[in-house]
Amino acid sequence: MTMVDALSRISTIQATLARFDALSAASASTAAAAATATTTTTADSTGTAATFADALAAAASSATTAASGAGVATGSVTGTDIVTAAQKYLGVPYVFGGKSSSGMDCSGLVQKVYADMGISVPRLVSGQMKIGTEVASLADAKPGDLIVTGGGEHILIYAGNHKVIHAPYEGRTVCEVEAYMKDSDIDTIRRVIPDAPATSSTASTASATALTAAKAAATSGTADLLSAALASMMKSAS
Repeated sequence: MTMVDALSRISTIQATLARFDALSAASASTAAAAATATTTTTADSTGTAATFADALAAAASSATTAASGAGVATGSVTGTDIVTAAQKYLGVPYVFGGKSSSGMDCSGLVQKVYADMGISVPRLVSGQMKIGTEVASLADAKPGDLIVTGGGEHILIYAGNHKVIHAPYEGRTVCEVEAYMKDSDIDTIRRVIPDAPATSSTASTASATALTAAKAAATSGTADLLSAALASMMKSAS
């Protein structure tokens, strides 16, 4: 081998080594980019999973509230509390459109009594007769239930022991009397104070089950995304 051949051989080897270094650098860059993408994807997936789980928990909480009160937040108030609050207004004169201790009509009495207990209800009978849940008959009524009569024109509070509290009409006062109506006279009976314990327990159990399932699904999704990213990285490196 001549000196010229030797120098040519060295030059070829140097060029090959340069190309190898360039390929190695490109491969390392690709691997780093893929690793970054994997981290970002995993973080995004984890964030999405957490967001989804939080949203589900909020929805389940809402469902629990709705199930326990049919849209009316009652807290720890009982039907007996409602009756006691209503009895404070016995003797208040009937005033059409009134809703205070100086004078009230039938729906004004209902709204005021429930407001005293921290429960917001509609102002008119037409709205009050749609809240809570339906009670089948007067025999099934409990203290605090609302009884609507007169084709939706009059509303009374059931006081228990076959008695009702209401604001009858002009010239009368809020009074507690025997329940004078029959089931055939009643348009609807509404229970605003729910039978909460069993309902809350059922809703809570359903909420916990759904949340567990959501977390499992989110974890599975994260694993799938991670596997896909790793596969992409290996493909790029090869």
